[in-house]
Amino acid sequence: MEILYEDNHIVAVNKSVSDIVQQDKSGDEALDEKLKSYIRERDKKPGNVFLGVCHRIDRPVTGVVLFAKTSKALTRLNKMFKTREIQKIYWAVVKQEPPAFAGELEHHLARNKNINKSLVRGRPGADTKYAHLSYKLIGKSNKYFLLEIELHTGRHHQIRAQLAHIGCPIRGDLKYGYPRSNKNGGISLHARSIWFIHPVSKKEIYIEAPVPEGDVFSVFTV
Repeated sequence: MEILYEDNHIVAVNKSVSDIVQQDKSGDEALDEKLKSYIRERDKKPGNVFLGVCHRIDRPVTGVVLFAKTSKALTRLNKMFKTREIQKIYWAVVKQEPPAFAGELEHHLARNKNINKSLVRGRPGADTKYAHLSYKLIGKSNKYFLLEIELHTGRHHQIRAQLAHIGCPIRGDLKYGYPRSNKNGGISLHARSIWFIHPVSKKEIYIEAPVPEGDVFSVFTV
C-alpha cells in the first residue's frame, strides 16, 4: 500500500495496474477494501473504518487515487469533483506523434455498455456527453511519445477514446486500437498528480504519484 498523502480527513494512494478502485462484477478485492483493512490493522481500530470513494480510474491505469476518511470530507470532495474544482493531470505514452505539440480535444462521447467502450460521435446526441481535455508533448524516445493531459471533464474512458480518435492510441490499449498488449496487462496511462483546496482545512494540496518502476515511463527525461 503506497500512501502518497494522509491526514485526518483524506488519504491518497498510488494505485497499481491490477487494482480496481471499487467493487465490480469481477469479484476481486477492491482497493478501497484493501485500504480499509490496512488502516484498521495499522491503527489497531476495533470497529469499521470509514472510507469514501471520491473518484475512480480504470483498472489498467496506474496513479493517484483520493479517498475520504470522514463523511464531511466525502460530501465536500464529491461536490468539488462535480464542479471541476480539482485538477487532474495524467501522463500517457503513445506510439504516434500527435498532430500538434499542444492542443485541446473536444468531442462528444457515447458509452456502449455492451462492449464497455466510449465512441466518438460527430455531433451531440441524446446518448452522448461532451468531453474536453488539454494535452502537450513533454517527452520523446526512439519509439514513443509522452503526453501530459489535463482533464476538464470526467467521462468514461475519456482519455483513451479521445487520443485514439486523433490517431494516438495509448500503448497497450487493445480496446482502443493499439496493436499489442503490455506485459503487465495494463496500459501506459498514469494518473500523475492531483491538485485541490483541502475540503476541511482549506489548505492547498498537491499530490504526485511516482510512475511504476521499470515501466516505459522511465525511458523519458521530462
